Amino acid sequence: MATPDAVTVVEVGPRDGLQNEAKAVSTNIKVELIEMLAGAGLPAIEAGAFVSPKWVPQMADSAEVFEQIAKRSGTRYPVLVPNLKGFERALAVGARDVSIFAAVSESFSRKNTNCSIAESLDRFRPVCAAATAAGVAVRGYLSCVLGCPYEGEIDPGRVAELAAELVAMGCADISLGDTIGVGTPEKARRMIDRVAEDVPVAKLGVHFHDTFGQALANTLVCLERGVRIADASVAGLGGCPYAPGAAGNLATEDLLYMLHGLGIRTGVDLDRVAAAGRFICDYLGRPPASRVAQALASKIAA
Repeated sequence: MATPDAVTVVEVGPRDGLQNEAKAVSTNIKVELIEMLAGAGLPAIEAGAFVSPKWVPQMADSAEVFEQIAKRSGTRYPVLVPNLKGFERALAVGARDVSIFAAVSESFSRKNTNCSIAESLDRFRPVCAAATAAGVAVRGYLSCVLGCPYEGEIDPGRVAELAAELVAMGCADISLGDTIGVGTPEKARRMIDRVAEDVPVAKLGVHFHDTFGQALANTLVCLERGVRIADASVAGLGGCPYAPGAAGNLATEDLLYMLHGLGIRTGVDLDRVAAAGRFICDYLGRPPASRVAQALASKIAA
């Protein structure tokens, strides 16, 4: 298959990227980061998570962040919700896009959400029903689709089964996540092909971590199999507290450089994304993980 003419890039940095940062990120810095990313033309930017501040303290101000960002026409600002209570909090501040998350590994599900996969799905059914009634779009995340830190290899058939169940609940699209970054292009290809047997490929997105430097290659293989949605995190921010050794997400700058080099349209300004990456990394006190952002910074400095 050929690569697509256009790809939707979902920016996950302000939520997935920042949620595990040890340094507290202030509300105004989060708002500025999101607005810089929106100004770069990113069509979807995760703006926060309505989860327990006890478990994810970095996201405790998500309501304030969401209320303060200047919503740009044509930009979506999805927020993560773990249950109906979280959905109601998100709805109260005007969220029109929400995301739910489940794992394809029982062990990871219990470590990450303190419940079984079946119990997590039971939590999401009323969320999807309420969202449908309110006209709110729902995205489904599936983690550990290419490997689990506790159970090892994952059966692609299990990924397909759970993806189909989330679609049946009402999810508009499913983000398939290699949470610990152990995937290779061939594993990614087999997984996508199997899931596409049960779920239209147009509803599938990919979310790769770069632990072994395979995220870009895995993404490209999936695009060649018909996927048109790719998640990425500005400056390569991210990781997972329940996945030992997992590196950050695929950097948005690196993804954009590859896509634009292939002639694939994104509607996103790479230089402005790199500027946003430098902004948040300066605040955090470290250089961006993105090779492209580093190269652009060096070019500007020269």
